Amino acid sequence: MSGLPPLFTPFTLRGVTFPNRITLAPMCQYQAEDGHPNAWHIAHHGRYATSGIGCAIVEATGIRPEGRISPGCTGIWSDAHVESWKPVTALYRKQGIPVFMQINHAGGKASTMRPWDGGGPLDPGSAEPPWQTVAPSAVAARDGWHTPRAIDVSEMAGIAQDFAKAAQRALAAGFDGVEIHGAHGYLLHSFMSPWSNRRDDAYGGTLAGRMRLPVEVGRAVRAALPDDVPVLYRASCVDGEGGGLTLDDTVALAAELKKTGVDLIHASGGGIPAGVRVAQVKAGPGFQVSYADRIRRDTGLATMAVGMITEPALANAVIAEGKADMVSLARQMLREPAWPYRAAQELGHPDPVSILPKLYAFYLRIPA
Repeated sequence: MSGLPPLFTPFTLRGVTFPNRITLAPMCQYQAEDGHPNAWHIAHHGRYATSGIGCAIVEATGIRPEGRISPGCTGIWSDAHVESWKPVTALYRKQGIPVFMQINHAGGKASTMRPWDGGGPLDPGSAEPPWQTVAPSAVAARDGWHTPRAIDVSEMAGIAQDFAKAAQRALAAGFDGVEIHGAHGYLLHSFMSPWSNRRDDAYGGTLAGRMRLPVEVGRAVRAALPDDVPVLYRASCVDGEGGGLTLDDTVALAAELKKTGVDLIHASGGGIPAGVRVAQVKAGPGFQVSYADRIRRDTGLATMAVGMITEPALANAVIAEGKADMVSLARQMLREPAWPYRAAQELGHPDPVSILPKLYAFYLRIPA
């Protein structure tokens, strides 16, 4: 179709073509039972499978039981979880929308309460008992939190393989690809950040050491999947001022991930709040777009921009100006599941209803 706004042009990674550049960002629902998604997840994703998005990424999903953020988080650590995810992926597949699973190990930020219960570490006396967490170093994720056990070098290969097995299960469940979660203070980000990684062995110290596990995970996941299946990586590109992870570090990581066969960097930030720190960029509309732009320019990797992208004009400009290849929205999609349709109308799409399912388009074309 000619005359499409850039936001509504197709985009291809390996064997997957996205009908447009709008992605539903992963949003934890904290409603799973022993890692299994349920009716809530089907209802949640049903809203977006009919919304006109070009891609969906489901919530952070644990590669191990102890890798969940909370007891209510989804999992993919066993073959039993594969069947539980199929109703979710079927929703998107029926509408021709690629759907990805974000695979995660929460590291030292695991074993927490659900946000509405306070979000702090689980209480040993609660109905949902805490579990031992692990991290690059025995450094609590926040003041007053549990102290994680420092991971032994002998365990690193097992972590990478668990990410790879999770990716294979995701594919069996009907997902079109996976996103490795390397952001927001979880395990892989905590290895990258000098605030949380105090190791003096091959997995710490220098940037090469700190990025070693993320790169090994990227390599293992790529090797576990067919060549036509895309692998995404979500990165916290910066920690903040005062000696944390820098954008230069993340550009170097992206370059190494590109060598492993990772296809796109989902450029986010933050997540390791060791005390009060000043953000490098003040939060505002599109405040993290510059991360995606820099990684794309310096490495040639495709990128996805995220961070208060709430208005269609901004999202379209990001794509039109070549600052990222895709954009992702989270809370705005909660507020407004029909956001893609509004965007198509505001941006002058020649046939806005065409982005919607056939049934919706039929009724919307009937004159009032």
